[in-house]
Amino acid sequence: MLELTMYNNVKIPQIGFGVYQLMRGKTTYDAVLEALADGYRHIDTAKIYGNEKSVGKAIKECGLPREQIFVTTKMWNSDIIARKGKKAFLTSLKKLGLEYVDLYLLHWPVDGYIEAYKTLIELYNEGKIRAIGVSNFLIRHLEEIKKQGLMLPMVNQIEVNPQFSNDELVDYCKKNNIIVESWSPLGGSRHNILDNEVIKHIADIHNVTPSQVVIRWHIDRGLVVLPRSKNPIHIKENFDVEKFSLDEEDMKLMKSLNINIRTGGDPEQYK
Repeated sequence: MLELTMYNNVKIPQIGFGVYQLMRGKTTYDAVLEALADGYRHIDTAKIYGNEKSVGKAIKECGLPREQIFVTTKMWNSDIIARKGKKAFLTSLKKLGLEYVDLYLLHWPVDGYIEAYKTLIELYNEGKIRAIGVSNFLIRHLEEIKKQGLMLPMVNQIEVNPQFSNDELVDYCKKNNIIVESWSPLGGSRHNILDNEVIKHIADIHNVTPSQVVIRWHIDRGLVVLPRSKNPIHIKENFDVEKFSLDEEDMKLMKSLNINIRTGGDPEQYK
């Protein structure tokens, strides 16, 4: 299995299964079961997704030992702003039906994020979280954490895809030993990058699919990638990327696709 090691020596599977916009109940439950059966060992959910309970049910009933599955969830903005971080965490933990989570993230850098981040550190020190991190934090937000004299996050989950490669933030995180996770790794419907002729050309060379090329691009950049699907064929396909890698010329071609246009929310709006 492809893994990275966070600076606290906890390993994180490099291919995770995202459940954003998957309907709670059977849709999420079936998708997570399929992902785990296909070899995924990293499941990424969040309070705002509304499907933590379904994720937890699939984890409980999949037949795998809990310690073999890396589980991430996130604190939503309203709880950060209201300074209700510990209550939010305990609610997520109850919905998941777990005794701990492997990674807990602040979802956006809204007002109160420093206080919420201190709560994450408390929970980490209490052993309820194996690793802590943030999501959608820019350099200035990470610098504020550093300025406060707090331990740096182990992970920053941000938007990254070939047409929004987010190089400056990725490079900053790497220099500070913060692992980058890519959300919307396939570009979403706005970009339609899987129809891009450059990506199709690289896929033909390696006899793989365009989505496999993009996922491998994230991996070869040293990032954690979080593809999402409810289609069993695509779930399996997105995980099956260990048999090839992109060479220097492939990476140059992929780099040429960057147009610095987001497909999702912009963290620039947060001070």
